[in-house]
Amino acid sequence: MPHVTVDYSPRLADTFDLRVLAAELEPTVVEGSGSAGTCKMLFRQAAEARVADRQGGAAAFVHVEVGLLPGRPDAVKAQLSEDVLALLEKHLGAGTARAVVCSAEVRDLGGSYRLRTF
Repeated sequence: MPHVTVDYSPRLADTFDLRVLAAELEPTVVEGSGSAGTCKMLFRQAAEARVADRQGGAAAFVHVEVGLLPGRPDAVKAQLSEDVLALLEKHLGAGTARAVVCSAEVRDLGGSYRLRTF
């Protein structure tokens, strides 16, 4: 049942293949979270995005948020965040001319979360 959102800078749109990333991200999240449910993913290109580095330049960014039903230990969520970052590094590490700032957060979904298939 994981709910995954990937936000990324517009200039990365041609840098990595979202279908390939999704195909690898889904089993990483499902196995890493111990989930048996359907993994839902949303990829969003940020219309306006900026990450300023300390030298005043701009870096691209990718942020992955994984929402899970409550109950997993913090250590499991932290390891899943590390696994997601490793996957992003695999896809973005060597192929980009500029720095890419990547972050991942695994969080509990709120008590109001509901899922239905129609």
